[in-house]
Amino acid sequence: MGSETLSKPRARDLGLPFSGRTGAFNAITDVAGIEVGYSTVISDAPALGGGPARTGITAILPRGQTGPIRAPVWAGFHSLNGNGEMTGTHWIEEAGYFTGPIGITNTHSVGTVHQSILEWMIDKPDTGVGPYKFMLPVVGETCDAYLNDMNAFHVTTTHVKNALDSASSGPLAEGNVGGGTGMICFEFKGGTGTSSRVFDLLGSRYTVGCLVQANFGIRPLLKILGVPIGEHITTDRLWAGEQGSIIAVVATDAPLIPTQLERVARRAGLGIGRTGTSAGDGSGDLCLAFSTANLTISESATAPAVGELAFLPNNRLDSLFEATAQAVEEAIINAMVAAESMVGREERFVAAIDHDAVKAVMRSYGRLNAWAGS
Repeated sequence: MGSETLSKPRARDLGLPFSGRTGAFNAITDVAGIEVGYSTVISDAPALGGGPARTGITAILPRGQTGPIRAPVWAGFHSLNGNGEMTGTHWIEEAGYFTGPIGITNTHSVGTVHQSILEWMIDKPDTGVGPYKFMLPVVGETCDAYLNDMNAFHVTTTHVKNALDSASSGPLAEGNVGGGTGMICFEFKGGTGTSSRVFDLLGSRYTVGCLVQANFGIRPLLKILGVPIGEHITTDRLWAGEQGSIIAVVATDAPLIPTQLERVARRAGLGIGRTGTSAGDGSGDLCLAFSTANLTISESATAPAVGELAFLPNNRLDSLFEATAQAVEEAIINAMVAAESMVGREERFVAAIDHDAVKAVMRSYGRLNAWAGS
């Protein structure tokens, strides 16, 4: 479930002074209607054989369990570096929307997750939005092969459907959960992270939320709020060159059109960049943005000849752009702060980031809240 293991600390619990005003949960679920579910697969004697399982699936339902599940949402996509996969993006770039849930998993489980989402959708009663003759689910991936035996295909249809069925709103677990279970970030244990921002624009209040699967970066480049943490915490290094990937999913209730959502997705890339990465050749840094507003997209035979669409003016979007970059940056740090050290296949060890060491470095730069203890 999205609410499992909620006792993990978050970046703000360490006293890190992130900018911006968060929603009630500081999560993507602060955007009304969005639900998130997880299946976490950890086993040293997995049912399907092969090596150890350190993996999973994260499901994001843009319209929740009880909403019009098949109702499209306007969307935009941006590839900061394309060494990765996110299905459905050709249609997003062509038509500006997608339908149904989003799945995030490991690289070799994309096919299983894609088919399982289709099966789950087919079994749902018609919501009145459609009919659709085909569906193109959105499934993103990052590679957990350092800790997980990806070639054993540990993620099954049951795991995917359990994640979808258990999706809920409210606070979310982070770190070693769902698709983020076996992921590594800046050579620390990484995984799933989330954050949100609330902003006022033209007399209305809107929310932007982000969920990341953080599996990228090399230690010397790591920055937290501009502080070169990676230059100070140098133990438990793993490799010399950039590798890994990140999936960043940004949601908002602000009414936007696809070209604007592509612009939002680009600002997710800026949030990723704030943590210090140079988006190396081996990294798949893929960003998706969507809006839950405008529940009127229809291609049915009874659709009106001329549709109507509300959207904010382009020249007033700066506060949304900044909120997006802030939320993505904090979500990445949340993923590392919540993650725990892990031993995976071939007895490989990945250390969690040391909270006390982070606070000591941040304090030395004057970038820690006064109330934060030693």
